[in-house]
Amino acid sequence: MKGIEINSAQVNVELDYFLQGSVIKGTVNNSVTEVRSFFEVDSEESDSKVLEVIKLAKQGCFAESLVKEAVPLVSTCLLNGNKISVT
Repeated sequence: MKGIEINSAQVNVELDYFLQGSVIKGTVNNSVTEVRSFFEVDSEESDSKVLEVIKLAKQGCFAESLVKEAVPLVSTCLLNGNKISVT
């Protein structure tokens, strides 16, 4: 799209999470405390051109957007074909 030659690109995502409580007691709870993304790009283009592409990739990343901005969660649960409320 940008006409920039990239030899290889890779992104890895790590997260720190915890799970606490008990499923048996009905007190299970979890949370994510940090998410980290690591971009590795190999290109013979200028750093400034590649940086522009990396910035655009991060701007278009659904995972990063979901972590940065809270969004409404719509959850539908069916039990034996019937919609149920789980709160």
